[in-house]
Amino acid sequence: MTRYLVRRLLHLVPVLLGVSIVVFVVLQLAPGDPAAIMLGAEATEAELGRLRAELGLTEPLPVQYVRWLALVAQGDLGRSFWTKRPVLPEGLERFQATLILTGTGLVLSTIFGMALGVASATRPNSLLDRVSAVASLFGASMPVFWLGLVLMVVFALSLRWLPASGMYAPYGARGPADLLAHLVLPSVTIAAASTTLVARLTRSTMLDVLGQDYIRTARAKGLGERRVVVRHGLTNALVPIVTVVGVQVGYLLGGAVLTETVFAWPGVGTLMLHAILQRDYPLVQGCVLVVALTFVLVNLVVDLLYAWLDPRIRYD
Repeated sequence: MTRYLVRRLLHLVPVLLGVSIVVFVVLQLAPGDPAAIMLGAEATEAELGRLRAELGLTEPLPVQYVRWLALVAQGDLGRSFWTKRPVLPEGLERFQATLILTGTGLVLSTIFGMALGVASATRPNSLLDRVSAVASLFGASMPVFWLGLVLMVVFALSLRWLPASGMYAPYGARGPADLLAHLVLPSVTIAAASTTLVARLTRSTMLDVLGQDYIRTARAKGLGERRVVVRHGLTNALVPIVTVVGVQVGYLLGGAVLTETVFAWPGVGTLMLHAILQRDYPLVQGCVLVVALTFVLVNLVVDLLYAWLDPRIRYD
């Protein structure tokens, strides 16, 4: 296991290197000049030239990339063109808010998706199963931004049960209760599509497991149905479920950009959006690198969970 873990950690280097190259090239190919955006339309060519030289944009692209990569190797993601602050602390500060949102969405989608999937598998072709199938179809089809706007209109503007935007109230104690109230709508929005996917996969996997011989043997021994379903059924169906939950982390991190924009959530998604519009290259590259590292580490944790869930799986 130790050798496998070390090997996987070493594999992070080429993966992150590839991500950094793609992001750097895409940003350079995108139209727009950071110096022109910062100085405005009235700037002269001399002023633009001085600012480009100050930002290091006059050097050849390979030199710019290697220089930035050397900083990354030292734990420095550079400085933002606009705020002049180091990218790493600024990105991590906003990434905490994104982790709260995506983590809550992941927990909600996993719990409710598995519960709905198990209930549908134990009662196939029932009313609950059919309603679940229809709800899954609608949940997977609804765009994140549209669902967020609908929830905002209903629960924030019409019923006034929950706040419409932000992470905390502008004035107040900014405590856990305030955070929880602001977290409800965006977390439900971001978890909706993932819940439907987890539910349908859980249902199909459980149907396959519940038809196995050892399940019939457990029932023949007189074990209670709940113990058969949870102890013998769900336990053996967890490996594919954990796989899709791990994949959903990437979806949730990507969907956080839209969700954070709709609900004005101060996360890394809105930070990257503003940085892209302002052509703040170091900030975009640093935030993407942090998100990519998080996703890769989550996949590593999922692989390690396989061996814990299924003793037959061994890593050399």
